[in-house]
Order: sequence, then C-alpha cells, then structure tokens
Amino acid sequence: MKSLKIISILLIVFLTSLSNVFGQRVVIIGLDGFSSEAYRKIPHPNIDKLFAHGLISLDTRPVMPSVTLPNWTSHFSGAGPEEHGVTNNSWVLNKHELQALDVDGEGYFPSIFKVLKDARPAVKTAFYYNWAELINSMNKKYLDVASFEEKDGFVNNYKSAEQFILDNKKSPQLVFLYSVRIDHAGHGFKWMSNEYIDAVKEADQAIGEFVKKLEVNDLAKDTYFLLITDHGGKGTGHGGVSMEEMQIPWAITGPKIKKTGITQIYNSNKNTSRVIAEIFGVESFPKSWTAILPEGIFK
Repeated sequence: MKSLKIISILLIVFLTSLSNVFGQRVVIIGLDGFSSEAYRKIPHPNIDKLFAHGLISLDTRPVMPSVTLPNWTSHFSGAGPEEHGVTNNSWVLNKHELQALDVDGEGYFPSIFKVLKDARPAVKTAFYYNWAELINSMNKKYLDVASFEEKDGFVNNYKSAEQFILDNKKSPQLVFLYSVRIDHAGHGFKWMSNEYIDAVKEADQAIGEFVKKLEVNDLAKDTYFLLITDHGGKGTGHGGVSMEEMQIPWAITGPKIKKTGITQIYNSNKNTSRVIAEIFGVESFPKSWTAILPEGIFK
C-alpha cells in the first residue's frame, strides 16, 4: 500500500510538471520601429504596467542590417542574416542572393514555429501582421493562423488574437501580434516627431485594452508576454549603425521571469527564439541556430 501511495504521488508530480510545460502560453507583442529613445521619453503606462514584474532591456541590439525583414526573421529563427540568408526587405523564397545555411522541407530556414510544432505537436501558433512582406520568410505550414490586416490596421487582428487565445485556452500557445504603425510614422514624419509619439501612445492603449480582455477571461496571469521590435530610427530612416538605430527595447514577463525592471543584459534579436524554446521546455533546436539564452532572465 505504501509503495502504491508513493507511485501515486510521483504520478501527480509528473503530471503537474507536464501541465506546466504543455500549458504554456506565450504572447509576443511586436512594435516595428520602436526605439529605446522612444521607450525612455514617450509615456506608455500600459506597457509599464504589463512589464512591472518582469525584465526590460533597453540596450538590446538588432542584427545587421538594421532593417525590418532580416530582424524579424532573426527574432523567430535563432540566427543572423549571415545564417538564415534574409538580408533585405525584398527577400522571397524563390529569389534572393544569399543561400541559407539550413532549410526545412519547403526551403525555409527553420523557425521557432517549426521547432515547437516538431517538439510539442499540441502547440497552437498564430501570426498576426499588417506589413505584407513580414510573412515571406516564415513557413506557413507551422502556423495555425496567419492573419494579415491591410492599411496598417491592427484593431481586427487584436480582436482575432483575443478570440484565438480564448478558443485555445486549454492548449499551449505561441501568439505573435505585430503592428507596423510606429515604423511608418517614423518614415513619414521622423522618429520622435509628434506623429511618431502619437503612434506609440496609440499602440500602448491597444496593448492595455488587449491585456484587459485577457484578464477578464483569467488568461493573463499565467501568460508569458514579450515586447520586441526590429530596429530604432534616425530622421526618417534606418538601416545604419547609429545608436538611435542599433539600440532597442526588449521586455519579458511571466511566471518564471525575474522581476528586475530595467536592467542590462547582453542580448540580440536572434536570442528571442532561444528564450521562447526555454519557456516551452524545448531543449533540442537546429544546429544552425546561433542564438544563446541571455543570463539573468529566468528565476
């Protein structure tokens, strides 16, 4: 009887540990063109509230070149342009200059979405975006939802993401919620212009409303949230190596994340996938990944 009791206890512990891994929910909020200068100088009370119990880096480095598609690809592919081959915004699968070091069955560099689907088939994945080219370097085979909203819109995508999370609340989830509005305000009116500032405030309000909806449904407290971006900006552009372009915010909060506030970590955009893999308990990733797990993030 005693041995039976011990086995029962061990089984409960094992099942609990499994639920902790397989029940993970990660929501990535992507704000294109959101610079560290903007983070420091523009009020964003909802972002502050969301990451009050987490970690915030304001000196994370983009990969080079400091342009959009290479950096978002690096976020989700655990590697730099020299490895995944996405070197500019015009990259498409059947026409590009640099060959990737590694490809999946359809010719794409292996992403975190593939890694998770291979290791945890029950994971539900969603990719919401409003810059059409963003999806070009991702293999949609590993996305349960890929939703594009036209004309820089984001309201419908935010609502769809809320419903996706609710519908799949009993499954592990990786949800990417992206907006290009801030970047386009920078290109149209200059980084840190009044229009750019308004775009940051608008994004902050949308994030606050999104998180409130999750809280109402008791879906926020156990969720890991990340705030990521691709590059900063200078004047009306980016792509260079100035600190305005090459220094960006990166933030994370969740059950096993240290509460350190704004802190310094050695971090690059290509490390994001490695962090996500750690949250999901995935220990095997492609040999072509060069990402590392930054120190000081997890408890």
